[in-house]
Amino acid sequence: HKIVMCGIAGILRFDGSSVSPEEIKKMTNEMAHRGPDGEGYFVSQNIALGHRRLSIIDIETGKQPMTNEDKSVWITYNGELYNYKILRTELEKKNHIFTTKSDTEVIVHAYEEWGSDCVKKFRGMFAFGIVDLNAKCFFLARDQFGIKPLCYRREKDFFAFASEINPLINCQDKLPTGNLLAIEFFLRYQYIPIPLTIYNEIKKLPPGHFLKCSFSGSTEGPTRYWDLNSDDKNES
Repeated sequence: HKIVMCGIAGILRFDGSSVSPEEIKKMTNEMAHRGPDGEGYFVSQNIALGHRRLSIIDIETGKQPMTNEDKSVWITYNGELYNYKILRTELEKKNHIFTTKSDTEVIVHAYEEWGSDCVKKFRGMFAFGIVDLNAKCFFLARDQFGIKPLCYRREKDFFAFASEINPLINCQDKLPTGNLLAIEFFLRYQYIPIPLTIYNEIKKLPPGHFLKCSFSGSTEGPTRYWDLNSDDKNES
């Protein structure tokens, strides 16, 4: 029995040159095994998102990448929010309008309402990448326990992310360099600790963290939003 799940990917070029649909499709095709039920893309000049889909909730209208009403926020998402119905009710009271039954759309509106603090509201397993066209940034986040994977690659002329390392290796036709420290860890412990990967330029986003990357190339984070010892009794 083989377990499958959604695959997400995205790329942002800092030099302003356009991303072709073929580039993001190539990245997502590297994860076709994660999402056998469909694929989707959002491409706009120097930014792109891709998604390979395993349909769980709202099979007909939950397609991704998904956007808000004015198409200023786009998301590619892998996971499941256990409290999305509660959050949806809360957001509807704040005049957010929903057109699907998916938990994906809840994340979009939660980000609109609370910005980066939205992740503190989420209960579940998730990894997602958001393009905020108004704030001109990528926003990446990973669930509290790191159940869903998320890797990213930062170079001087581009930023990219994906559910797996493979889509990031040949990104922009630039090969990353080997990380000798990570190889030493693997040979010694049969494990490479977070945030390291076997490549210097590719990192794993730690559990309970988010990361921002602006369209100009500046990054903020990874920023911890949760830890095991935090007291979140007052959070909804």
